[in-house]
Amino acid sequence: MQYALLIYGDEKVWEARTDAEQQENEARHRRFMKILLERDAMRGGAELTASATATTVRDSGGGVTVTDGPFAEAGEQLGGFYLVEAADLDEAIALAKELPEGTIEVRPVVPPRG
Repeated sequence: MQYALLIYGDEKVWEARTDAEQQENEARHRRFMKILLERDAMRGGAELTASATATTVRDSGGGVTVTDGPFAEAGEQLGGFYLVEAADLDEAIALAKELPEGTIEVRPVVPPRG
């Protein structure tokens, strides 16, 4: 089964990291990706640009509106994700624990219908 590992964090904290801290974090992600590749669990993923670059498209029933910025203001922003293959939720959680970030949302992916 596939799971999305959604990585949340405070963008202001990320932006305040030194070059050395950013490089160490990138190295930790490379190690995580190596774990996924060794287990044949990597299905996709990407780092996202800052939430200020987001555009929200909302259908309110009376029409569609397009606004600059993220859907909601929050203390933590979605910064990236991994799409992984895991036998079950416990295995997906075990993988999420290997990530160098503080807040990871683990969510099952709905398989294609039909």
